[in-house]
Amino acid sequence: MRKESEEKKLPDANTRLTRKLARIRSGDYRPTDFIIADAKDGDMGGGAGAPGPELDEAGRPTDRMKPVAAYRAAMKEMIASDLVDIMLTSLSSAEALVAENAYHGHDVTPAVRLNDTTDIWGFRGASYRKHPARPFRTARLDRARALCDLGLYAVTFYNDVDRDVAALNAYAAFREEACDVGMRHFLEVFNPAFDIDTGGGDLGTYVNDAIARCLAGVASADRPLFLKMQYNGERAMEELAAFDPANLIVGVLGGSAGTTRDTFELVAQAERHGGRVALFGRKIYFAEDSVEIVRSMRRVVEGKLSPAEAVKAYHEHLRKSGHKPARPLNDDIEVTDHVLKPEAA
Repeated sequence: MRKESEEKKLPDANTRLTRKLARIRSGDYRPTDFIIADAKDGDMGGGAGAPGPELDEAGRPTDRMKPVAAYRAAMKEMIASDLVDIMLTSLSSAEALVAENAYHGHDVTPAVRLNDTTDIWGFRGASYRKHPARPFRTARLDRARALCDLGLYAVTFYNDVDRDVAALNAYAAFREEACDVGMRHFLEVFNPAFDIDTGGGDLGTYVNDAIARCLAGVASADRPLFLKMQYNGERAMEELAAFDPANLIVGVLGGSAGTTRDTFELVAQAERHGGRVALFGRKIYFAEDSVEIVRSMRRVVEGKLSPAEAVKAYHEHLRKSGHKPARPLNDDIEVTDHVLKPEAA
């Protein structure tokens, strides 16, 4: 049964994503191979608030939320731009996009969030993020596999033996089922949402070791294509990216929206220190011009513009295209995320 499943569900070797991954693994990486994913799976954690608020005539947020149709319209716009390599969505949005033939003619790989542990339950009034994550899955893998062959699985490590063993057992069960249905995956590893005891050790190195240990006993056929994780600074990124580059491709998640400079600094620093993938949600969706912010990210990664130059060029684009910037240029060009500021020698 498994042999038949694997034979009929081999990934397409001619997709842009597959070609990029092959070059990265072989050591032939070029900045044009940097992978960008648009993470529009926010409804899996944020519920009806994920699409964000409606705006009034002056462009100010109201207390009314946009419908999911607006969220999916943004997905279709990004797919049509062909600037991203992966579009990550919920299973329900994936069904809608496939039904509308949104991927036809575009070299964008669809992906579905395949688990929704409780630490991503961040909807209005919820307090789940104050507590350690519990393993949980809504999406059925066979239903997801009918739409695509790539999904996201997420874990969080707490240095708590019972919680971490439960998470690892759930991940092992997922890999077994994914193998049966022919589903590839990439692995998201969150930092805990609150302080944990690492005995005075650095959180970044703890997370690095937890990841490497987690995957050391996993055969190549069952390993994630790449990682999606929080950027814990240049030293932690360099360490993990250099550990096993042929088998462990490191990618960064975007986190909060931040300034436009934060967005460009994050992709620039991640790429410079060995990261090969950026998977951004709010940094793309809540930008004044989502397509232009991704185009600018590529210019930064490819060395065509510095992060500061890219902020200025982005604001000039907003001015010419009639988009109202969320912040004045002098504020938007500042680095506000502390992890992106120079590390002490």
